[in-house]
Amino acid sequence: MAIISSNIGDNEFSLRKKELRLVDSKIIPEEKRNNNLNLARPLNLKEFIGQEHLKSSLRIAIDAAIYRKEPLEHTLLYGQPGLGKTTLAFLIAHEMNTKCRIATAPAIERPRDIVGLLLGLKEGEVLFIDEIHRLNKLTEELLYSAMEDFRLDLTMGANRGARCRTINLPRFTLVGATTKLASISPPLRDRFGISQKIEFYTYDELQQIIANFSRLINICLDDEASYDLAKISRGTPRIALRLLRRVRDYAQVIQETNIISVNLLKKALNSYQIDEKGLDSLDRQYLSFLSQNNHIPTGLDSIAAALGDDSSVLEFVVEPYLIQMGFLKRTPRGRLITALGKKYIDSKNDNF
Repeated sequence: MAIISSNIGDNEFSLRKKELRLVDSKIIPEEKRNNNLNLARPLNLKEFIGQEHLKSSLRIAIDAAIYRKEPLEHTLLYGQPGLGKTTLAFLIAHEMNTKCRIATAPAIERPRDIVGLLLGLKEGEVLFIDEIHRLNKLTEELLYSAMEDFRLDLTMGANRGARCRTINLPRFTLVGATTKLASISPPLRDRFGISQKIEFYTYDELQQIIANFSRLINICLDDEASYDLAKISRGTPRIALRLLRRVRDYAQVIQETNIISVNLLKKALNSYQIDEKGLDSLDRQYLSFLSQNNHIPTGLDSIAAALGDDSSVLEFVVEPYLIQMGFLKRTPRGRLITALGKKYIDSKNDNF
């Protein structure tokens, strides 16, 4: 039996209710969370737009678990931000007819935090941990036996008074979400029975999401405008809905209307410095800087310093879409603008 030292004493276990109160800010029951859900969030897996292969795999796994009267296997969802990992965690719990409790890895600072979360679970419930790649080493090791054998192996006390204690846990499903699959250690990653990548959405899928949400917020958006908006949403529903809200603001305040045409859409996006490719001012500054370097590979930190921005923002927010558009390529020596990217940035006038 693997023993993990957690520095948790008997007195703390006798105060379980106090421990659970400690993590109340880190865990939110599903029924409370639902009051704040985005209106566009689907109510069941069938209503979830896109990700057909992923939904098919999940459907089979969920139905099999229900047939065997077991919790769903631990599930790892990975992909870019804004693609629906949190929504899928809620839908998994809904399909399993159980509650989903959520936590974020950065908020789980000490071993007692993860212990409190696990002790608060009931049979069959789903525990969703966002940004799971950011769990610290000791907390991660506590999850090994919890995920594999549904127990906690702890060392309590110190020195000669130290002794081992095993606490049995209810059978539960851990759903982890990450944008950095490679940052999860192999021992933790291998304990997930289901591992699914969430892909970028197609234009048609995004158009459907936009159309559904526009009806919910009482906006009349014609088909051409909704498709144009889908094309500049970077394959990401979160960005699509954020842009739709900003266009709605412009339409209601500047034009005093809830009807959005293609022309109004262009005016609204132009006011936010977003062009027909979906690139904003930071994207263009990035490409302009690389264009001035005469095809010399440039390191990310150098680009960040020149633009006065954080390198992680450039790497995980700006670069994925520029690469997707074919405007940027990463090399071992640094970043390079492509011929397509050079053509695009040269075509932009200084007034945009």
